[in-house]
Amino acid sequence: MSSSHPRRFEPTEVKALAERTRGPVLTPEDDGYDTERTGYQLARLHRPDLVVGATGAADVRAAVEFARSHALPVAVQGTGHSSAGIAGEGGVLINTTRMTGVRVNPETNTAWVAAGTRWAEVIHEAAPAGLAPLSGSYPGLAVVPYTLAGGLSLLSRRYGYAADHVHGIDVVTADGRLRHVTDKSYPDLFWALRGGRDNFGVVTGIEIGLVPITTLYGGSLQYPGELAAEVFDTYLRWTATVPDEMSSSIMQMSYPDIPAFPAALRGRQAVHVRIAYSADVLDGAEHLVEPLRALGPMSDTLGVLPYTEAGSIYADPPFPGHVEAGTALLGELDTTAVRTILDLAPPHTPVPHIVELRHLGGRLALPPAAPNAVGNRDARYLFNVISRLERADITEIRPAHQRILEALGPWSTGGRLLNFMNGENAAQEVRSAYEPQDYRRLTEIKAIYDPDNTFRLNHNIPPADAVNLTSA
Repeated sequence: MSSSHPRRFEPTEVKALAERTRGPVLTPEDDGYDTERTGYQLARLHRPDLVVGATGAADVRAAVEFARSHALPVAVQGTGHSSAGIAGEGGVLINTTRMTGVRVNPETNTAWVAAGTRWAEVIHEAAPAGLAPLSGSYPGLAVVPYTLAGGLSLLSRRYGYAADHVHGIDVVTADGRLRHVTDKSYPDLFWALRGGRDNFGVVTGIEIGLVPITTLYGGSLQYPGELAAEVFDTYLRWTATVPDEMSSSIMQMSYPDIPAFPAALRGRQAVHVRIAYSADVLDGAEHLVEPLRALGPMSDTLGVLPYTEAGSIYADPPFPGHVEAGTALLGELDTTAVRTILDLAPPHTPVPHIVELRHLGGRLALPPAAPNAVGNRDARYLFNVISRLERADITEIRPAHQRILEALGPWSTGGRLLNFMNGENAAQEVRSAYEPQDYRRLTEIKAIYDPDNTFRLNHNIPPADAVNLTSA
């Protein structure tokens, strides 16, 4: 486990590592240490013994070898929303944000992407070839951690998870080796990395498939909070009728009473329906959204837009923050489920959190051509509850989140998606991201490539000899 107090190294040890790397090597006493270790999620900051700002695979190898030689655990921090996934003290943190680069191959509809690259860069490079990646709602997300944890895209109901479209992975394993992993070279490791994320090594680059998409029909419909029940009910009925090309979500939020928001929204509740329709022919889109427009939105931004502007659909905040979140995967929902959600959301609760449902199903429910570890494909909806600590105290937020998650128990599948787990690291919560037999297999593969659990400062999958398999 990570140490309870910072580990102090001899200056000669740190200097020797720094001489092997091109990126910075920093201890808690060094200028730049706090900047290097701080990511998007400010509520759970990791205070490592040492942080290495890697510039390439050679730096990663040196950092992993150093950690192993000192019996220290390793955490990985990527770009954008990506974080090491843990809080606390100790270990070696490898920051991959400097490792950027994209190479698009229009002949094979693929792209090679370096570890710290954001989706915005891939979208930009793929567009001239008439292609698009299975990127998330926020183009500032890091490609690698998002994809290896599953990757729920604006295009996923049509094409599946982003992890389903990975062709090759370059990874530094716990022994310090750089391996090129495919379904032919290391089939078990290839299966495990696509869903197991950073439990098996530090990924330095991946080859991903691209899809022939240049435009979407998308945007947002916004309704006053007084219509929440009607809008949620209509949305659920609507999602039961739409084709796989239609991806969407519904969100209720309470706007803070501050000048940053339009006067008409300050201090009010609002409901947003976000849409991304990716059919080859978009002419039928207007007809598909008629049931939602019939409710009289106060704002309507739906229209045809280039995929390069897809980030405008969700308009996720680009700035870091102190965020607490909870998540659950749900099955079929009904009016009672809607009332359960809304009765425990503002204005019925003093905690000003956001509640969201994302529509799953479609291609997400089917196994990929090359099997991987991503689980819970039978879920119909993803539920998220999110609160910013700037607006409420954590002692209020956590019980409020727990109440709503427990109340949704009758509709819960019991599973989670790894990308939406916000710092939870209990063994049962990590297990819930996988099918039981897949979790067992992951622990067995972990025992081969990381028997000492060096990569444990994350949503951890322990090696088989350290886990009670009978309860898996």
